[in-house]
Amino acid sequence: MTYIEGFLAAVPKANKALYIAHARAAADLIRSWGATRVVENWGDDVPHGETNDFYGAVQAREDEVIIFSWIEYPDKATRDIVSHKMMNDPAMMNVPDMPFDGRRMIFGGFQTLFSV
Repeated sequence: MTYIEGFLAAVPKANKALYIAHARAAADLIRSWGATRVVENWGDDVPHGETNDFYGAVQAREDEVIIFSWIEYPDKATRDIVSHKMMNDPAMMNVPDMPFDGRRMIFGGFQTLFSV
């Protein structure tokens, strides 16, 4: 079964084009290293909750949009290899800088239970 790594972050609205450039360059590398799919999503209809919400999870500011992304891998072992390369491969130096505060990004790996 596939393995998914999910990401949630807040990106300044003014940095949408910069975010796309960063995400596209990273996605090309990630795919070349073994990921089967990279999906990037720009918040469009993200409600504010009464108790908790996406905005609170990443301490989003008023001028920021929530992004929700995921990378699909054939298995966790491939994810581990790609994660190591993302942190250590010199090719990552060619990826434009993250146009958001990466300290507020949250992410994690997930075992797929089912997919329909």
